Amino acid sequence: MTDSGTAAPAGAAAPAGAARAAGRARSAYRGLADDLRAGLLSRRYPDGARLPTEAELARTYQVSRQTVRRAFQDLVAEGLVHRVPGRGTFAAPRGSRYLRQFGSVDDLMSLSVDTTMRLSSPLRRQIDVDAAGRLGLDSDVVQSAAFLRLHDDVPFCHTAVWLPPGVGETLRSVPELTECGAVSTVTVIGLLDERLPAPITDAEQSITVAAAPGRVAAELRCEPGHPVLRIDRLYATAAGERVELAVSHFLPEQYSYRVRLRRGPL
Repeated sequence: MTDSGTAAPAGAAAPAGAARAAGRARSAYRGLADDLRAGLLSRRYPDGARLPTEAELARTYQVSRQTVRRAFQDLVAEGLVHRVPGRGTFAAPRGSRYLRQFGSVDDLMSLSVDTTMRLSSPLRRQIDVDAAGRLGLDSDVVQSAAFLRLHDDVPFCHTAVWLPPGVGETLRSVPELTECGAVSTVTVIGLLDERLPAPITDAEQSITVAAAPGRVAAELRCEPGHPVLRIDRLYATAAGERVELAVSHFLPEQYSYRVRLRRGPL
């Protein structure tokens, strides 16, 4: 018979070890999925190309075939690959729409993998009561900029961003945000994440359908009032500081939005 006084610590250690093992497994397949996703989005694997086999990837990444299979499942769910029994895994045709799946702030930062940003309104100081209020500022002064996001040279999104004055100052020397017409592969949150004392960890998001405002319509090459998808995101750091408000208008003809939802531990 086991003494109850010694059984409790042993019982407590097992779940902790299991949790660490589960965490390592999740990290392994997500890292593999991220690498393969980057290759697919950058066209390293063009449409119809056959990806390495489970055995090849298991050897290359030194993981189990089950880990590779789990990574492939995510890519299949995102519509990036399709699997043919007995033949392998193939890059799915991308079509004319830009399709990405977002489930984290890191996914938003990775827009730089396969899109470009064209600056249409350089960073400047202005008074904006609504943006300042949403950023939780004491004054109405903000810094703002606007740009187009393009995929294969086709604009699919217009984004306006507002930053607290101090946060905006950290980007004043960045040519991608200060030279009108500048084309780059950066993201604003990626630039901020490199410069702020605390990392960006949270994004509060709202999605609505809207009519394209005149300037947005002109830049997206559609008629004023054309139905567009409007996505507002308010970013905050690990310290709880609101550092960016972004309002994006997406052309539904050129963009599909997909979100991955997971059930938490039972």
